[in-house]
Amino acid sequence: MPLISDFQTPKLNFYYITMLRDPVSRYLSEWKHVQRGATWKTSLHMCDGRSPTPDELPTCYPGDDWSGVSLREFMDCTYNLANNRQVRMLADLSLVGCYNLTFMNESERNTILLQSAKNNLKNMAFFGLTEFQRKTQFLFERTFNLKFISPFTQFNITRASNVDINEGARQRIEELNFLDMQLYEYAKDLFQQRYHHTKQLEHQRDRQKRREGRRLQREHRGHRWPKEDGN
Repeated sequence: MPLISDFQTPKLNFYYITMLRDPVSRYLSEWKHVQRGATWKTSLHMCDGRSPTPDELPTCYPGDDWSGVSLREFMDCTYNLANNRQVRMLADLSLVGCYNLTFMNESERNTILLQSAKNNLKNMAFFGLTEFQRKTQFLFERTFNLKFISPFTQFNITRASNVDINEGARQRIEELNFLDMQLYEYAKDLFQQRYHHTKQLEHQRDRQKRREGRRLQREHRGHRWPKEDGN
């Protein structure tokens, strides 16, 4: 007779969270990372149960890595996954045939990807923005009822910020990441809405606690115990 265990696996709640970054800074940061020899060769890019074919996702370089790549070379590769990376990572690629660019026309594909990324971001319990570290910490702590032991630090000096590019290069990066640019504007607006809404709720709770405290004090001062005869 088989033994039946009384132990039951507890039901777990999973939350998807993410951090978004200014698209130009993020793009420059990835370029510097690749320039130092970083690769994503081990990434399978699974979508609908399979990885993309070499024809669907060609490589930008022939060797083991892309060390020493110039910014112009980095921007000139049309298959560079750095382009609009944040939208692609947030969107449901199965809606557009994964990495098969012949599945639909480019305009329709871009529209669907951007809307999918926005929807998924909106449905996340939490997301943060790297340029608003303190507000990000505030929202995380209030969302998950946790408290960090130290405040987040806003680092405005990064490898990306140290890259000196002209206006033409900046415009080119914005063009290559035009979907990310739109997503980031949407994300900033949604982030500020969540922040101010959470702040407002916290102020309301604080006011309610103060009112309750004052009420209890009045009741305490006004309370009189009956005295027995002879006491």
